[in-house]
Amino acid sequence: MMLSSDLVDELHMLLLFDPANTQEGLKVHSTAEPSSVSAAQRLFEKGLITQPDGGYLTGLGQDAAEHAQALITILTSGGTEP
Repeated sequence: MMLSSDLVDELHMLLLFDPANTQEGLKVHSTAEPSSVSAAQRLFEKGLITQPDGGYLTGLGQDAAEHAQALITILTSGGTEP
């Protein structure tokens, strides 16, 4: 499966959230990059964030952000499984 630029933008947006802090949200301003504005809208439509311009992670969004963070950690750690 190839990752589309839309999915990469959505992953990038998820990585901006801190899944350990449910009180911290994001605001994507209308002057932001169009790809960021669109990614936030898609994440909202998928039920991962609370507002079309950011807001907070939903329960599903928190799970997704935790998995995204874990994947980035695995891919950038350079470690190998014994």
